[in-house]
Amino acid sequence: MSRKTYSYSALAIVAVAGLSFSSADGAEAIAQDALTQESDVVVEGQTTEADTIEIVPQTSTNPEITFVTNEVVQPVAEPLTAANVEGSSLRELVSGMDKDAQLTEQLRCLAGAVYFEARGEPLDGQLAVAEVVINRAQDSRWPASYCGVVHQRAQFSFVRGGKMPAINTSKATWHRAKAVARIAHENLWQSEANEAVYFHAKYVRPAWSRKKTRVTQIDTHVFYR
Repeated sequence: MSRKTYSYSALAIVAVAGLSFSSADGAEAIAQDALTQESDVVVEGQTTEADTIEIVPQTSTNPEITFVTNEVVQPVAEPLTAANVEGSSLRELVSGMDKDAQLTEQLRCLAGAVYFEARGEPLDGQLAVAEVVINRAQDSRWPASYCGVVHQRAQFSFVRGGKMPAINTSKATWHRAKAVARIAHENLWQSEANEAVYFHAKYVRPAWSRKKTRVTQIDTHVFYR
């Protein structure tokens, strides 16, 4: 599954003026102008090492200029999910996520779907629900955003009047749903329902399921593509 990634670029421009000689006794003038680097984004905690230029004037009529330039280092902002988090299991990965991290509107919609549809499920079941929302958002048959998919009419039973119910954000189940949504969004753990775009509870048998390809069953949910 593809994920949208973002990168930052740095532009460094250095301009050096030449030498000119105007008097009979060989007096020389050296003009130097250096422009500091510019970045198209501001990165929190960014530190930049500026270019260093050394000009060595010569006494001959054909002076040579020596440049000594240091590499410009442009740090890239960490992704929302702190991609440095590692775990040998999905549970360890979820535990390593920052529970106080703020979510964007789209990730909140994704986490809400996980919370209302699968908060009582094992973590892999919660991840599978998140995968369905993500896969739909990347499929032209559905809205092109997580919130659009979640709030689409008659798709998720917990959505009433086009709105998501209030969430008790102090509960551990919400913190887990947030972590699972971020892990799914960044594709940090492979789900058994990687290609699924439909699911239903195992105690029902909707008519549409007979026309779909079953992918997997995780606890009380069955997933299809």
